[in-house]
Amino acid sequence: MPTTPVREPDGGSRAERRRLARRVKRRRRTRRVGEVPLLVVVALFIALLLKTFLVQAFFIPSGSMEQTIRIGDRVLVDKLTPWFGSKVERGDVVVFKDPGGWLKGEATRPPKDPVVVKQVKEVLTFIGLLPSADEQDLIKRVIGVGGDTVTCCDTKGRITVNGAPLDEPYVNPGNAPSEIRFTVRVPQGRLFVMGDHRANSADSRFHLDEGFEGTVDEEGVVGKAVVIAWPYDHWRRLEQPATFLTVPDQARRGRRGPRGRRRGTSVA
Repeated sequence: MPTTPVREPDGGSRAERRRLARRVKRRRRTRRVGEVPLLVVVALFIALLLKTFLVQAFFIPSGSMEQTIRIGDRVLVDKLTPWFGSKVERGDVVVFKDPGGWLKGEATRPPKDPVVVKQVKEVLTFIGLLPSADEQDLIKRVIGVGGDTVTCCDTKGRITVNGAPLDEPYVNPGNAPSEIRFTVRVPQGRLFVMGDHRANSADSRFHLDEGFEGTVDEEGVVGKAVVIAWPYDHWRRLEQPATFLTVPDQARRGRRGPRGRRRGTSVA
């Protein structure tokens, strides 16, 4: 009986199909490798965009805001709201540019890093993935805004704003609200700020004899600190204390919106 020879189906032999499959696999692998640099560039661009316009990390080198914010904490600062003209409110914790000489004797810089580590940190800082310790701003709590009258102190030793006494549970334990007596009428477009560690904060009280009685320009505000992001066990939101809701409001004219900074910084 005659036999029918067995033939490979159309499309070539099994060896040819395997070679074709390997070529397709290599092309896919090459394409994926070529996409990696593009993905890295896109990721870096997004990180830089977030840092420039939305949120920026800041390193805390001093104890002027203890116990609310401790030395070594990393806080995230909201830079979006100022771009949309939102007002800085009493009780907000804000990061602002040094008005001139405020950092002297207050900031504590971290130790120097080795050359390679320093360069890597500089790159991560530039794109906003790491806070920088090279240039320092300050972080304080806003006690009074333009038009307010801030006074220390009433008969019970409390700070008053527009005559309303403040209940300040955020003040560092053992600290008086202020050992310095003062009455300041805050000019429009400026802020009266104090650190929560009242005994260790060179804030507006220490610059009363300077121009504008120690108040800071709203244009120097980088943004509002919204959360302590690191270390994990100290994670918390930074919200406006309820006591400031009892302060009588004042008309605020001639406001100027805060402006963000390009580079990340550490703050005192």
